[in-house]
Amino acid sequence: MENMLAQLEPMIPALRRYARGLLRDVEAADDLVQDCLERVVSNWSGRKNEDPRTWVFTILHNLAINRFRQQTRRGHAVPLEDLPEQSFSVAASQEDTIFGKEVLTALDRLPPDHRGIILLISVEDLSYAEAAKVLGVPLGTVMSRLSRAREQLKAMLERSTIQPEADKPFLRRVK
Repeated sequence: MENMLAQLEPMIPALRRYARGLLRDVEAADDLVQDCLERVVSNWSGRKNEDPRTWVFTILHNLAINRFRQQTRRGHAVPLEDLPEQSFSVAASQEDTIFGKEVLTALDRLPPDHRGIILLISVEDLSYAEAAKVLGVPLGTVMSRLSRAREQLKAMLERSTIQPEADKPFLRRVK
């Protein structure tokens, strides 16, 4: 334990500099370094005989990349105080309500393994690797199932919402 602390403690300023350079946010960088140190301490005994400095920086870098990807998926956070009041309550249009029901109906029609993968990744915001662990399948299986599920869902939604011109009813005025 003392050996680990003796090796980690001098690295902390460099880790903070690197994290701040990557994230450009002091608080987020400090959080990232803390997450990194937690991983390092919990996995110290399982590391290979490699340079601890490169191992620790690799962990920090991978955590930063995961944060970037997560932010990209979730979008930019805006404080509620900065939003205009009209954006808080916008009534859904009839089309939005119908489309939402069509999506839920199409999801119900998907096979359970396809529905599960779409829900884990698109709704619960899990990464592909996390979804693979949850489902107990290889990462490639998750990617192929997700691709097939998205294609099926897209096909179902296109069939239910788009009618060819010939199928549209012809309305005329009768007096």
